[in-house]
Amino acid sequence: MDGTGRPLTRIERAVAYGALGVAGEVTFTALRDLAGAGVGNARLEGRSYVWMLPIYGVAAYLFEPLHDALASRPVWQRAAAYAAGIMSVEMATGTGLRRLVGEVPWDYSGRSRWVVGGGAVRIDYAPLWAAVGLGLERVHARLRTLTITPGNT
Repeated sequence: MDGTGRPLTRIERAVAYGALGVAGEVTFTALRDLAGAGVGNARLEGRSYVWMLPIYGVAAYLFEPLHDALASRPVWQRAAAYAAGIMSVEMATGTGLRRLVGEVPWDYSGRSRWVVGGGAVRIDYAPLWAAVGLGLERVHARLRTLTITPGNT
């Protein structure tokens, strides 16, 4: 080989999105619990589910093409599309998991009055998902530039 690397494959990018998503979820749940109910949990025990790795990984297949298609649109349109897309994936995967395992692992029921889909989606998280989508634009751009260079064997 000439020493130059190859770009990440889509499956490698899916693993990266999955790992980043799980790490973000663990951090978010730990901080939410720390701030929650006036009591807080100073141990910062975040949590996630093994199911989330492939769910977040689907960004390589759904988010990347959406980002490419919307790149020239105003930021508010991209943010709205990302929030709607993420909540649609939440609804679809939550419904699918309920059928498969009998529950939505992240069931939002009782945590907000803005819950739909039997606990699969929190509408009041739309601004959060919009911000996550805009942040993923930078992740996508960075993942495009990463290469894997084979080592000496």
